[in-house]
Amino acid sequence: MPRLLRTILALVLVLAFPLRAAPCCAAPCCAAAPDVSASAFVLMDADSGRVLLARNETDELPIASTTKIMTALVALEHGSSSELATVRREHLREGSSMYLAEGETLTVEALLYGLMLPSGNDAAECLAGHCAGGTEQFVAWMNETAHALGMEHTAFANPSGLDAAGHYSCALDMARLMARAMREPTFARLASTTTAAAGGRTMTNHNKLLGTLSGCIGGKTGYTGAAGRTLVTCAERGATRLIAVTLRDGNDWADHTALYEYGFSAYRNETALTRGNGYALCAVRGGAAPGVRLAAAESFSYPVAEGESLTLRFDLPDAVYAPVKKGAPLGEAAVLLDGAEVGRIALVAAETVDAAESGRRPALSDRLRAALSLRGES
Repeated sequence: MPRLLRTILALVLVLAFPLRAAPCCAAPCCAAAPDVSASAFVLMDADSGRVLLARNETDELPIASTTKIMTALVALEHGSSSELATVRREHLREGSSMYLAEGETLTVEALLYGLMLPSGNDAAECLAGHCAGGTEQFVAWMNETAHALGMEHTAFANPSGLDAAGHYSCALDMARLMARAMREPTFARLASTTTAAAGGRTMTNHNKLLGTLSGCIGGKTGYTGAAGRTLVTCAERGATRLIAVTLRDGNDWADHTALYEYGFSAYRNETALTRGNGYALCAVRGGAAPGVRLAAAESFSYPVAEGESLTLRFDLPDAVYAPVKKGAPLGEAAVLLDGAEVGRIALVAAETVDAAESGRRPALSDRLRAALSLRGES
């Protein structure tokens, strides 16, 4: 192809579908960060994992009964809610309890309610015994799951959260765990339940934010002498879901409320890419059309604050050869926050482009019309 013709075609493609940048998102207000009394805390966007506010978020500390978030997740993975479990003497532990009795038989679901609402240590031990045959194997599963979730500052020694050597986590790891757990429908239902009748008992959730904080959809409390008060919660308003974690915090209810008010006012999720929407063109050599539209394979949103902006950078081949099948991966879109990459989404062919008929190459006028048709022009 002559150089002049290549240049003209390239200009046509750019005019037909210019590269677009996501608009800057101005937050509703410029909120002041709250003064949090916790030794360590984090406020995180659940979907993107962006940390919005934190202090000492990777410090390794005892986490008390917030451990039971992992216990519930592992029990749901290795057991069925309808299965029956029998309580043994070794399941009856000190501390918070759902008041199980030796020899009693309950469903796994009833035990899960006893685990998450009154924070039963006996429920945790019974679930471990039922699902794994004993605590040792169950704890191994807990640590395997922690590793898979990238919880680099976490180790579990028991399913209840009672103080023990080698049992710790950090605020950031617990936020990542809660974000994953809340994507499990059964866990989300348990964590959001205020009162439940199960196993012949009526149990009430210790997480009082469920009734006092707008948008709170789940959480887990904890307390031991070594850990102090620990709290992990999740709140959702509109399309934004946030996770708050506080460790060693004597004012945790107020601190979580303040963190959420800050997070929801200072940040807003901006959609940078929408699945199926076209964002760029790639030249096609030997095709019935001069180019193919590229669409996002997945949607991508990210929390931004006032003064921040998302832009897109397209990493594409110079050209591809016909035929091109619809859905074929042909590049990537990088999402940038003030120039730093925060995500990457595949771009795929939005339509099929057949090879040009044998002996016929589209004239320049044909190419112009084909490209302009992408804009609805003639």
